[in-house]
Formats: sequence, structure tokens, C-alpha cells
Amino acid sequence: MLAKEELPECPVATTVQLIGSKWKLLILRNLMARPWRFNELRGSLQGISQKVLTDSLRAMAGDGLVSRTVYAEVPIRVEYALTELGETLRPILRAMEQWGMEYQRRVRAS
Repeated sequence: MLAKEELPECPVATTVQLIGSKWKLLILRNLMARPWRFNELRGSLQGISQKVLTDSLRAMAGDGLVSRTVYAEVPIRVEYALTELGETLRPILRAMEQWGMEYQRRVRAS
């Protein structure tokens, strides 16, 4: 999680700092549906590199938005899911989805 001194003054800037990248938003979109394994996420996000996905998941886990569960199996299975705090992003992502659908509708109608 961000330290107090790292928090921007503006709450919108805080949100953008936590989830503002293209890839983080798309990862969160997927995790809203269910837990995902790393390779599943990578395969569902066209154009994302392994490094960017790894860095994004680590950052979101560090910020308390995503959990990483390792299962003691052979081969090892790792799943990523939204945490309780991450779940509170649902209304924000749903609002973005609704806005995007309305925008697409207007563009297509013009």
C-alpha cells in the first residue's frame, strides 16, 4: 500500500495512481469475473508482455487490490483475485463500462 507521504493530495490522482494504466484496468476487468491464473490473464490481454503483467500484478497486490494465492500442487498453481479492497472498485469499473457503451453508441449513431 502507498505510504501516507506518497498519497497525492487529490483523491482522483490517488485513484489514477493506483489503477490508471491501461493494463491495470483491463486486469481488474478480468478479475471482476473470477480468479485467473497468470497465463490465462496473459492470453486474454492481447499485446501485454510478461514483464508488464508481472509488474502490474505485483503493484496491485502491494497496493492491496489483488491477492496472489499459491497452491501447493505439482506443477505449482497460482491464482490472482480481487481482494476485499479491490472489490470496492466494481462500481468505478462498471461506471466506466457504462460510459464507454454510451460513447460507442453515440459515435456509431453519428
